[in-house]
Amino acid sequence: MEQESVLNESMLRMQAGEHHLRGLLLQGLDGQAQAYHRFLQALGAHLRAFFRRRLASLPDEIEDLVQETLLAVHNQRHTYQPEQPLTAWVHAIARYKLIDLLRARNIREALNDPLDDDLQVFAASDTDASDARRDLGRLLEQLPDHQRLPIVHMKLEGLSVTETAHATGMSESAVKVGVHRGMKALALRIGVRL
Repeated sequence: MEQESVLNESMLRMQAGEHHLRGLLLQGLDGQAQAYHRFLQALGAHLRAFFRRRLASLPDEIEDLVQETLLAVHNQRHTYQPEQPLTAWVHAIARYKLIDLLRARNIREALNDPLDDDLQVFAASDTDASDARRDLGRLLEQLPDHQRLPIVHMKLEGLSVTETAHATGMSESAVKVGVHRGMKALALRIGVRL
């Protein structure tokens, strides 16, 4: 009972935050500079928390990502559709910025790795991983959006049920059902019994 109460409070806070941010953005888009300034400040705090949860091992990167995401939101504000959840739109932009950062770090780190004659041993496993990603992508493309999107967000990107619900505009129950049914459909396609 107490756990439900805490969950309900958390959901109410998230909805209030969504409503507040959305209202400030819409006022800003209508030309109210003060509201837009408050939107960017509130969104900055929201993004810091978002990135802090995902980059505990890279705290020095958080502020740069916040600024890059705020700039991207500002530059793309004309693409926001008011009937869509604002945080889902913002989180999509933030995830792209995060992925860009992680890719760039991996490339820089790979450039600093010493070349080794033993690398040929790992070539087959790299090819296998690449083939597996390609095959998984093809399998996921066959699923309807209400199954594919929850699987991609939760199982591949590591989002929570709540974050996935916001990102997709689905209810949390629909997200859980989508993952369950999608995983069963994938298992049937590859001949595995769950």
